[in-house]
Amino acid sequence: MPVKTTYKENIAIALQAIGGNRLRTSLTALIIAIGIMALVGILTAIEGIRQYTNDAFAGLGANSFTIQNRGSGISFGRGGHRKMYPAISYQEAVRFKETFKLPVRTSIDLTVSGTAIAKYNSIKTNPNIQVIGSNENYLAIKGHKMAFGRNFSTAEVDHGGNVVIIGDELKQKLFKNDDPINKSILLGSNKFRIIGVLLSKGSNSFGGDKFCIIPVQKARQIVASSKPSFSVTIQVSNPGALDASIGETTSLFRNIRGLRIGQPDNFEIFRSDSIQQELSGQLAGITAAGFGIGIITLLGAAIGLMNIMLVSVTERTREIGLRKAIGATPSVIRKQFLIEAIVICLIGGFGGIILGMAVGNLIAVQISGTFVVPWFWLLAAIGLCSFIGLASGFYPAKKASKLDPVEALRYE
Repeated sequence: MPVKTTYKENIAIALQAIGGNRLRTSLTALIIAIGIMALVGILTAIEGIRQYTNDAFAGLGANSFTIQNRGSGISFGRGGHRKMYPAISYQEAVRFKETFKLPVRTSIDLTVSGTAIAKYNSIKTNPNIQVIGSNENYLAIKGHKMAFGRNFSTAEVDHGGNVVIIGDELKQKLFKNDDPINKSILLGSNKFRIIGVLLSKGSNSFGGDKFCIIPVQKARQIVASSKPSFSVTIQVSNPGALDASIGETTSLFRNIRGLRIGQPDNFEIFRSDSIQQELSGQLAGITAAGFGIGIITLLGAAIGLMNIMLVSVTERTREIGLRKAIGATPSVIRKQFLIEAIVICLIGGFGGIILGMAVGNLIAVQISGTFVVPWFWLLAAIGLCSFIGLASGFYPAKKASKLDPVEALRYE
C-alpha cells in the first residue's frame, strides 16, 4: 500500500539526512554561502553608492538648470583637448536675468576660489575653502537652509557689501561653539562680516560644508581672473515647465551671445539632475555586472550541489529501496531529495546574506556613512536559493524516485 508523507515529515527526514553528513553539508552550504555573499555584498555596496549619489545631488537644487561657459561642466569618460570658449560676462548674465520673462527664480554666480584660506584671529583653515559670489536667491535654489543669521539684503548684493554667509564646517573650525554672527573673518586678504550660518548638509554634499557665499558684486572686485566666467542658475516653480524653460533660455542666450543661425552654442545648459542621471545609468551597468558575477558564482555552486546530491543518492540506494519496499511512492522520494537540496541551499543562503551584508556595508559605510539594507536583493537572494536548490536537486531526486526497489535493496 502506498505511503504518503506530509511536507513536515519530508523536512524532518531531510534534516535528519543533513545532520548525518554534517561535514559534507557544511562544505556544500559554504559553496552556496560564498556565491550569495558575492551577490549580496556587491549589490549592497552599489546600493550604498546609489544612496550617496542621490543625497549628494539632491543638494544641487530641485527643478533647476544652470547656464555656464561651454566645457566647464563635469564630464565622464571624455578625454581629449577642450576648445576654449568666451567667458560668460556679468553683463550678459544680468541682461539674461532682466530679459527672461518666465516666472522663475534666478541667481548669478561666480566661483572666486576653491582653495581659499579662512582666518579668524589666530585660527585658520586649510586652503580648501570654496568662495562663491551670488545673490539672495542662491540659498533657495541650491536647497540650503539657514541655521541662524540672515540672507543678503538687496543693498548688499547691489553694492558689494563685505558680508559673508558661511557653511557649518567653517563655523565649527573657526568658532566651535561660539556665536559667529557679526564677527569678522579674513578670506585671503579680504575682511568680511559674518551675517549667517547654514545648516549642515554633511559629507553627502559636494565639498561638504567647507564653503562661504559673498555678494556677487564683491566677488567681481576680488576675483583673480581678469575675465571671469559667470554662471546663471534658474529654478522653475512648476517641474512640468522645466523643458520649456530650457528651450526658451537657449534661444534667449544665443541672442545675447550674438550667435547666428547655424553657429553652435558657445555655452552649455545642464539640469540639476543630469549628472545624477548619468551616474545612475553607470550604476545600473555596474549593478548588472555585479549581478552577473554573483550568478556565475552561484552557477558553480549549483553544479557542486547537484554533484553532492548525486553522491547522496548513490550512498543511500539501499535506504531508498527499503522505503519503496514498505510503500513510499516515487513522488515521496522525489520530494524528500528536493526538500533536502532546498534546505541545504537556504542554510548556505542565510549565511551568505549575513556575510554579504557585512562585506557590502563595510564598503557602503566608508562611502556614504550609512548602513544599507537592500531588502529587494535580500528577498531576491532567498528566492534564488530556493530556485537553485530546486534546479540542482531535480535530476538527483528524479533519479532516486526511479530506482527499482528490488535492485536497490541488492545494491552494495
